[in-house]
Amino acid sequence: MATSTNNNHHNNKHENGIATTDLDAQVNVEDLPITFRVKYIGSEVARGLWGIKYTRRPVDIMVGVAKNLPPNKVLPNCDLKVSTSGVNLEIIAPKASINNWSYPIDTISYGVQDLVYTRVFAMIVVKDETSPHPFEVHAFVCDSRAMARRLTFSLAAAFQDYSRRVKETTGDEGHASSTATPTDTITPTRQKFAIDLRTPEEILAGEEQETEA
Repeated sequence: MATSTNNNHHNNKHENGIATTDLDAQVNVEDLPITFRVKYIGSEVARGLWGIKYTRRPVDIMVGVAKNLPPNKVLPNCDLKVSTSGVNLEIIAPKASINNWSYPIDTISYGVQDLVYTRVFAMIVVKDETSPHPFEVHAFVCDSRAMARRLTFSLAAAFQDYSRRVKETTGDEGHASSTATPTDTITPTRQKFAIDLRTPEEILAGEEQETEA
């Protein structure tokens, strides 16, 4: 298991010409669990394990479908809880036959705030690896860009805690830092996970670098 938090980019940002910081978005492991009220857009097959290049097109597809929903159809309102054990989703409205499900932390490989729809948070979940399409992108729309950013930082904190626990159980001395890459081996299975903490503008400016990070 390896981490690539890309968290060396959270200095001053500029949004609409106004200098901002990520201080309000920062989340520590001790802050978890945190629950966010979001709308669940849906899921699409992903072609890879981590990277904005594997979430962008699925998000475009899902947002396109959501924008064309008939008047009697709405996106479900959900409580999305990020904890050290993973992500739990509970549908609040409308009522559904299955209204509660979880994504364990060891099945989530990637999380990012979308660079086009900046209120959208997307994550890649790994299903059974024997499946012909083992990777799924799940997308959620938040009330604000800032909320999507805080949600991204929350998952980063959960990843950080999971990495620590894995290393404690394996005795691995590798460093899961901002310079770590998904080729760093932590567990024999070498399943990778990453979180992108750059702003959408920074992702857009450095998209080529991110796909290699």
